Amino acid sequence: MPYQVLARKWRPQTLQDMVGQEPIRRILSNALEQHRIHHAYLFTGTRGVGKTTLARILAKCLNCETGITATPCGTCSTCQAIDAGKFLDLFEIDAASRTKVEDTRELLENVPYPPVQGRYKIYLIDEVHMLSNHSFNALLKTLEEPPQHVKFLLATTEPKRLPITILSRCLQFHLKPIPLELISDHLHYICKQEQVTADKTALNYLSKAANGSLRDAMSLLDQAIAYGQGSIKSDDIHAMLGTIAQQNLFPLMKALAAQDSNQVFHAIHLLAEHTPDFSNVLEELISLFHQIAVSQVITYQQKTDQQITELAALFKPEDVQLYYQIALLGRRDLAYTPSPQQGFEMTMLRMLALQPKQMVVQVETPTLTVAESPSWQEILPKLDLSGMAYALAANCTLEKIEDHKVILQLSANHQPMLNTKLKDRLRESLSNYFKQAMQLDIIITAAELYTPAKKQEQEQVERLTDATKAATQHPKIKQLIEMYDATIEVSLL
Repeated sequence: MPYQVLARKWRPQTLQDMVGQEPIRRILSNALEQHRIHHAYLFTGTRGVGKTTLARILAKCLNCETGITATPCGTCSTCQAIDAGKFLDLFEIDAASRTKVEDTRELLENVPYPPVQGRYKIYLIDEVHMLSNHSFNALLKTLEEPPQHVKFLLATTEPKRLPITILSRCLQFHLKPIPLELISDHLHYICKQEQVTADKTALNYLSKAANGSLRDAMSLLDQAIAYGQGSIKSDDIHAMLGTIAQQNLFPLMKALAAQDSNQVFHAIHLLAEHTPDFSNVLEELISLFHQIAVSQVITYQQKTDQQITELAALFKPEDVQLYYQIALLGRRDLAYTPSPQQGFEMTMLRMLALQPKQMVVQVETPTLTVAESPSWQEILPKLDLSGMAYALAANCTLEKIEDHKVILQLSANHQPMLNTKLKDRLRESLSNYFKQAMQLDIIITAAELYTPAKKQEQEQVERLTDATKAATQHPKIKQLIEMYDATIEVSLL
């Protein structure tokens, strides 16, 4: 007996067999049981999530000899004919190969005639977005008012390319990418049925590589079984997919944390010996930085987090954020580099070359009395203000403090910001700061004021200028500019 690929052998035969898509299964099951049948269905979603399979199952549900049902028997001549692709009243059309209007008109000529073998004539049009505009126009009238014995099942990966007139005449169902855990559990079940030994970690790698597509996962499982001669192991999966286990990146991460360029490149060369897909390596690196960032702000520990926790202790939070962004940009630009390894190396060089600008802020305990009148610049950060209340205060200057009263000046340009609610909020904060009830007067002036907001804006421009100058003078960045005719864009974190 010829070998049948797993994707076909284990294709779902009933709604209950579908992996994931629970809301859609429930809607269709209830509609079938209540005989609330629409004349046209549109199934959308990425490849391999079950659009065509669901349409074929629905064809069986509508034509099973036991009656319209959500659980077709699978044993009657109709169900078996549909499974074998020999059902005379099921017309499967690949729109990608039949885009001409003549093809559509020829197809629709048979619509008025009653079914030959079953209860309904089913027109299953796959990749329906490939039809021409003239074909859509030819289909439109029939799709709007088809005969009672005709049902249309449309499937597409690109619903945005369908005319709104077609979309409005269909009952739409969007099939979501299948979660990694469900794919992994399904692969484990199939391996058990096929008597294939497989470790859970290896199946997780396969499921991740499938990217939400169960059909892709089944194809990868076929390859893995052949590669491992009936046994599926993590090392074999990494070799087959060109991926790198996350723990293999730990030496690279430790060298990066130590800013040791020699060790960084030594770790890269060790990775290169496995001929990995460097786009995948960057993806794992991005995932590692995410896990480290989460570990730095969450206190509870999970059983698999020990190594991540150790790495998290080596990096400053601001460094992790910078490296995450650099890795994202490096993965985006990888396709434009002369070679993937070179692109990966340049990404790591950026991480070594660029460091967040450090800012030291000294926090003093308030020891001011009412009699003292400091620059407003010192008081404002200690008032526990936010939002519009902070914005109002930051655009004021301090006139004076006298006898339980604070007098501020506000430029006429910012007068629209002033209202009773914000003024009361500012007065309460001043009272809390001075630990006694304070009154507040805000005087509107036409003069140009040097406010905390103005000072902050000026300092930010100066810091940006200094950072740009420092970056331009850095030897490694100079080399990048000369090699790639690059320009510098500096932002302050």
